[in-house]
Amino acid sequence: MQEKTKAKRKPTIKIGASDHAKLMAFATAMESRNPEMAEELLLELDRARVVADGSIPGDVVQMGSTVTFKPDTGEAKTVTLVFPGDADIAQGKISILTPIGTALIGLATGQEIMWTARDGRTHQLEVLEVQPMDGSAGNGKDRPVAAATDGN
Repeated sequence: MQEKTKAKRKPTIKIGASDHAKLMAFATAMESRNPEMAEELLLELDRARVVADGSIPGDVVQMGSTVTFKPDTGEAKTVTLVFPGDADIAQGKISILTPIGTALIGLATGQEIMWTARDGRTHQLEVLEVQPMDGSAGNGKDRPVAAATDGN
């Protein structure tokens, strides 16, 4: 019986303090333009365990992380989580404001989450591997900051 409860509950997520602050400001600013996705992101941020930037393990999805996940709909996919201005599906860069992007933030390797697609269908994905942002310890403090603040 305990397994059924666990399957319905969302997994614990960790987000670094800098990413959390930037994402809260970003989601709040996006509420008028994309209220549904902003709301989903805010809900995820509200339930996140906010930790010091340097204490995020390398296997936790942060802004700028490259993550390999297996959706219940098919084969494993590898994407990099970015702010909308940097999103480019052809290059495997997905926006934090997509349903999958919002679902991935803060998850660690081996965790699974249920998420709702834009068509209303519920799906599940499992994180298989996380690579920190290029050239960093995975603290999410470098390149994505500029993308969030200047829109380039």
